[in-house]
Amino acid sequence: MHSDLISDAISTQRRSEKRRWSVICILLTVLILSFVLDVATGPSLLNIKEVANALLSLLGAPVQVDPTTQVIVSSLRLPIAIMAVVVGGVLGVGGAEMQTLLNNPMASPYTLGMAAAAGFGAALVLYFGSLGIDTNLAVPLGAFVCCMLAATFLFALATMRHISSGQLILAGIALLFLFQSLLSLVQFVSSPELSQQILFWLFGSLSKASWSNLAIIVSVTVVCMVFLVRDAWKLTALRLGEERAKSLGVNITQLRLRTLLIVAVMTATVTSFVGIIGFVGIVAPNIAKILVGEDQRFFLPLSFIIGAFLLSSASVLSKVIVPGALFPIGIVTAIIGVPFFFWLILGKRR
Repeated sequence: MHSDLISDAISTQRRSEKRRWSVICILLTVLILSFVLDVATGPSLLNIKEVANALLSLLGAPVQVDPTTQVIVSSLRLPIAIMAVVVGGVLGVGGAEMQTLLNNPMASPYTLGMAAAAGFGAALVLYFGSLGIDTNLAVPLGAFVCCMLAATFLFALATMRHISSGQLILAGIALLFLFQSLLSLVQFVSSPELSQQILFWLFGSLSKASWSNLAIIVSVTVVCMVFLVRDAWKLTALRLGEERAKSLGVNITQLRLRTLLIVAVMTATVTSFVGIIGFVGIVAPNIAKILVGEDQRFFLPLSFIIGAFLLSSASVLSKVIVPGALFPIGIVTAIIGVPFFFWLILGKRR
């Protein structure tokens, strides 16, 4: 009888895992379709089949491709489309781990003020000059430094006794308003030309994507994801409760600080190149949680996929809202994110 119960439990668990992997595979397919559509969309709308052939030829497939289409895809649109996928995935994972650590569905790199700090750092460099450093390097560097300063403040709070996750969220929201106010102040005292450049950081944009920027972002993302995957079991155990996680041998303080550092590095890197993008880090993990639960083996990759899909879809919309013009992607993610956000709130109430 006892062995039958164990056998039933194992078979039920395996069916559940199979269903979760099926969900991940389906959404990965949807992401790939969105990615191809993003590459095809632009001032000169390309045929989906030609775009698919161009992408396959880059992978070494023996297909015939129009030379003009090949140049447009490989040099102009592919870096932006890949940037949308990677940045969206990073924001989704960052939000997922923040929500896991703080046990709060509102937690994300955006609501904790790290993204706004990065935008302020970029604006400071633009306002005071790059001190002889190339602007294309100095601006991301300034954004990275300020984001890490905000993260350091959160680290310090996290190590203090009697600081709850709710208090840490409130501190992050305070940082968000502080850095947004400082960013607006820099914009207010700047010249009209400089103010237009700062708008890039306020609204977020993928227009500065390049292969060199992508190399940096992808490298940092891969390294950070490896560390997060290594801690997947510990993070899953944390969701069972701190006391139970400690009884399983998890060092809660070290896990929190290490994960917070990894998320801060990922967020600082992507924000330093694309500006402030909100909602993705909140919405993507909540959807992933509904679909596959909080087992990090499934929750982590699905949060990446959904975040990537949201930003890839926003990239497509940013190019078709006003034909011939490129809408700031941060505005589009807010337009997409708010209905999702209300749906999540109402869904949780039901």
